[in-house]
Amino acid sequence: MLPDFILVVVLLLNIRLLASSRLGAAIQVVALQGILVGTMPLLAHPSSPIWETLAISAAIIALKGFVFPRLLFLAVRRAEVSREMMPFIGYLPSLLIGVVLSACSFWIASRLPELPSIVSQLLLPAALSSILSGLFMLVARRLAISQILGFITLENGVFLFGAGAGAEISLLLEAGVLLDVFAAVFIMGVMIFRISREFDHIDAEKLSQLRD
Repeated sequence: MLPDFILVVVLLLNIRLLASSRLGAAIQVVALQGILVGTMPLLAHPSSPIWETLAISAAIIALKGFVFPRLLFLAVRRAEVSREMMPFIGYLPSLLIGVVLSACSFWIASRLPELPSIVSQLLLPAALSSILSGLFMLVARRLAISQILGFITLENGVFLFGAGAGAEISLLLEAGVLLDVFAAVFIMGVMIFRISREFDHIDAEKLSQLRD
């Protein structure tokens, strides 16, 4: 089934993200994941009003697959940094932790009550894996760009669960989530440029040293 294939790819992309030191590659991974996540409303709600479903999917794909990556690539170029050299947790341990997080996601999903309208049995593991991987990125990486990617990955997991397990689509709710993410990317983008100008790098630890 197509939903199963997409969810397997989402799981693999989570692991690939944690193992990537190059910011450009990590942005591309998150962009691809955003495009795949954006297709889920169409697959999970074929009986919903077609224009509403298309509007939500198109908005998700446009923002997560193209707009956010473009803004992040711009931030990378402005900050003149291509990779994260000294993360809090190295990339090989991160890869192993990503595998463990995926395994834990399957275990947690197996303990939860079965949802009647779920699009695939892989939905919960994929959503939980994205949420856990995003949280891990937030605490294991130093650069603000990497932490933005972690935040977007976390939100991908939340949206994936809502789109694949919900009985109805709420356009207002999804639009609110998208606006929250857009605001977070915009604000952290400003922080990136400010940190880069003040400290010649974008280490998030230096946020505490900024003054008005």
